[in-house]
Amino acid sequence: MRYVIDLPATPSLPIIGSDERFPVRRVFCIGRNYAEHAREMGATVDASMPMFFCKPADAVVTDGADVPYPQGTSDLHHEVEMVVALKAGGHDLNASQAAAAIFGYGVGLDLTRRDLQAIAKAKSHPWDVAKAFDHSAPVSALRPAGKASPSADTAINLHVNDTLRQQGRLGEMVHSVVDIIVTLSTLFELKPGDLIFTGTPAGVAALQRGDRFHAELEGIAALDGRIV
Repeated sequence: MRYVIDLPATPSLPIIGSDERFPVRRVFCIGRNYAEHAREMGATVDASMPMFFCKPADAVVTDGADVPYPQGTSDLHHEVEMVVALKAGGHDLNASQAAAAIFGYGVGLDLTRRDLQAIAKAKSHPWDVAKAFDHSAPVSALRPAGKASPSADTAINLHVNDTLRQQGRLGEMVHSVVDIIVTLSTLFELKPGDLIFTGTPAGVAALQRGDRFHAELEGIAALDGRIV
C-alpha cells in the first residue's frame, strides 16, 4: 500500500534483558488514585467512579533522554507513576483476564502543565492541553511480569536534583492494577501495546529547566532524565 505521506514512526520502549522493544499503541492514565495526592490538589476520591484521561503514544520519552520544557506554561509539574504495559486486551475483561493481559511494568512521569490544568478545571473544560502535550510521558524500560512483579509493599519514589520529592507504596492506590484494567475495558477496547499510568502519590511540584530527575519503582524499574 502506498501512502501520500511517510508513515509516522512507531513509539516504543526498551525491554529489560531483551534486544526487542515494546511498541506503544495508546496511553491511558488514571487520576486521583492516591488519596493524599487528591487531597493536596483540593479534590476528593470517588472510589466508585475512576477518572481516566489519555496521552498520545508519541508523548512517550525513553529513559535517559532529555525532556524539552513545554511551551505554553510556566508551571510544569512532575507526577511519578507505575506504568503497566499490556500484551493482550479486549472488551469487558474479568479480573483473571485483566491480570493475564499484563506484559510488564515500568515507572514514568505524568508531566502536567499545572497552570493550564487549573484554568481548565475553573472553566469545567477538558484537561487535554494540560496532560496530552509533546514529551509529556517519560517512561523507563519495561520489566516483563514473569521476571518481577510489584506488590502492595513496593515503593515508588522520585528524586529531583538528588532531593526526594515523592514517595509512596503501591498498596496506597485506591484502585488496583487489575481493577483499573477491568474498568478501562468497559470504556475502551484494550489492545496489545497499550500503556496505563496508574496514578501518583502526594508531593507533586514544579520542574525547572536544567532539573535532573530519577524515578524508581523499587526492584522493578528506574527512569532518569533532564528537563531542558
